[in-house]
Amino acid sequence: MMGNAVLRREDPDLLTGAARFVADIAPAGTLHVAFVRSTMAHARIGSVDSAEALDVAGVVGVFTADDLDIAPQPLFIMLPPELSRLPLTDKARYVGDPIAAVVAESPAAAADGAELVVVDYEPLPAVTDPFDALAPGAPVVFESHGSNQASELKVGGEAESLSGHDLVVSGRVVNQRVSAAPIEPSGALAVPGTGDGDGGDGVTLWCTTQRPHDARDVVAAALEEPPDRVRVIAPAIGGGFGAKGSPYPEFAVVAWLARRLGRPVRWVETRAENLTNMSQGRDHVHDVELGLTRDGRFCWLRMRVTADVGAYPGIGALLPFFTMTMASGPYRIPAVDFESVSVITNKTSIFPFRGAGRPEATVTLERIVDLAAAELGMDPAELRHRNLLAPDEFPLTTPTGANMDCGEYARCLDLALEAAGYEDLRAEQALRRARGDRRLLGVGVSVYVEVTAGGLFQEFGSVTVERDGAITARVGTAPQGQGHVTAFSQILGEVLGVAPDRVRIICGDTAEVPTGQGTVASRSLQIGGSAVWTAANEVLDQSRRLAASLLEADAADIVVAPGGLAVAGVPARALSWAELAAAAETQDAETGGSGFGGLAAEVDFDQGEATYPFGAHVSVVEIDADTGDTRLLRHIAVDDCGRILNPMLVQGQVHGGVATGVSQALYEQALYDGDGNPRNTNFADYAIPAASELPRFETHHTETPSPLNPLGAKGIGESGTIGSTPAVQSAVIDALAPLGVTHLDMPYTPQRVWRAIAAAESAARS
Repeated sequence: MMGNAVLRREDPDLLTGAARFVADIAPAGTLHVAFVRSTMAHARIGSVDSAEALDVAGVVGVFTADDLDIAPQPLFIMLPPELSRLPLTDKARYVGDPIAAVVAESPAAAADGAELVVVDYEPLPAVTDPFDALAPGAPVVFESHGSNQASELKVGGEAESLSGHDLVVSGRVVNQRVSAAPIEPSGALAVPGTGDGDGGDGVTLWCTTQRPHDARDVVAAALEEPPDRVRVIAPAIGGGFGAKGSPYPEFAVVAWLARRLGRPVRWVETRAENLTNMSQGRDHVHDVELGLTRDGRFCWLRMRVTADVGAYPGIGALLPFFTMTMASGPYRIPAVDFESVSVITNKTSIFPFRGAGRPEATVTLERIVDLAAAELGMDPAELRHRNLLAPDEFPLTTPTGANMDCGEYARCLDLALEAAGYEDLRAEQALRRARGDRRLLGVGVSVYVEVTAGGLFQEFGSVTVERDGAITARVGTAPQGQGHVTAFSQILGEVLGVAPDRVRIICGDTAEVPTGQGTVASRSLQIGGSAVWTAANEVLDQSRRLAASLLEADAADIVVAPGGLAVAGVPARALSWAELAAAAETQDAETGGSGFGGLAAEVDFDQGEATYPFGAHVSVVEIDADTGDTRLLRHIAVDDCGRILNPMLVQGQVHGGVATGVSQALYEQALYDGDGNPRNTNFADYAIPAASELPRFETHHTETPSPLNPLGAKGIGESGTIGSTPAVQSAVIDALAPLGVTHLDMPYTPQRVWRAIAAAESAARS
């Protein structure tokens, strides 16, 4: 089972419409919520007049911060308490900040009522540039905090370590702000009661979350209920990408309203709301220097990070930590001097988005390596090769504290260059340049390493053999399309020999799974899968001992057979899983509870450390010098996620990751004007590519099993994003290099590229 391309068990329900999303769940008597959102980026709220809204047929109530007895909730434990957030605000800090909730019998009535709520604003100056926000006298977003600096981080910086170099190259690299833009926006449905029959003031909450147990704890704290009085269920979720990793304040409001009104209450975000209100990603400015020798040996790296974390700094303020961790990437860099500051502005909050701090590090590192190669007159692939860490240097701890498990970086780079036909591409490029071709060819290379399961090393898993011989596994991760059910079924098939249709995977329900860290940080297979593997092997050991006693054989001679266990070499002497489950219950009854106690095991698997996937990507772009139109012709990705469980699942994750990274390089940017107004809140203005605008990705893999878990697995969900963006960036600037363009910020839209070409050609003529 393991190692083979098994078709996804999840897809039939998704393709036939049987899967249930939050918007599909509507118990009898459901009320609907529309939020009144701030139209100003920074303002004190004077009064909220709901008289006209209450006159709308079907509206049953309008609620503001004064009505909700919910204390401000901390956004992240490592930040000061004055940066906490009210679910409904009394001071607007970004356009879209929820001010009031209109509850009605229908979505249309709720929306109509929300349009008629009149908010009295006292406008305040907005800050949208992080450098301006740090300047003396800048408007302060949280007055009680006293400044717009949320956090800072410093590592290294010893002057004596920044030595040995012959030259220093420097630059400023911008990772622009982007939206997660999942196919399903946020949503929540709250129903009074937890379904346990005990009554009380509990609530059941269906919501779009990657971390059900975290959502449960946050909502329970807001309601001042013990966690077991809040049941959170994550149904089908149309993509998460990190942005659904945090419970939104609307979840607590919906739960509070359901308990207050005694009826089910549902909120489903519109697309415009989503592009305004859902947390966004990136928005880093990096000033970077690289010291190196004339023969291309890296000596030290200095990086200064200014991170715009938006209006409500949560875990987004911590993301520079991951940028710091991966600052030296796959290279042998003896010393790193890193400083970062996270800055509060009047924009939508920043939260982890596919890659979460690692793409930012890789884009900057690969850009400075390209600048160094240009300075030395060296092929960029060769400069990378000279500085890559070798397999015999692992395990190792980098200057920024990354405890890397294993890696074969040069092998990935060599395979990527070979698959791309790198020498032939360079030859074609030289011919085009020699004849003055206006179709500019660019070839970009990137090598990356990332960290997965960082800080989230533990996960719950249990395996039970049911009376009918079926196998049930419970896991603390919650999928959003990654293929968890398929992968965990493969693991159970490998260990217990059961067919997928005899396996039931339960996840995403806090009443069914006692604990869980959720699906973030590309951790589900290596941590959740290892928990299932470990529990399944414990069940197998129990079953072998039981089968040995029943079949009068040595436990060492009991082997897995189709549908159960058998004596090795004697297939006629076998027991099905149903027979084994019945025997375990019988022996337990006969011994007064001192027997097998049923065939079941549960574990809290602890990997103890993060893993470090890696790879190399090559991009080939063509630019029309007359229009600036930039097309990705080819993208070659070589990724290593340790041992591969299911090549089809890995392929899907790489394809999605590469598409995300390419989209950042060529299309996406969340824009705000100087007053904090978002400028692209629909898909007519916020550009993301269709499949038809992307080439067929060429994917390859190497496998270096991690020693940290029994599967040998590392994460793969974010690797494609981390490797692809800098490769496309490298290719675009490589195409423009003959014109004298040495740097250009992303995204590489036709207008931006054309302006750079026009400016370069104008400068050349003068």
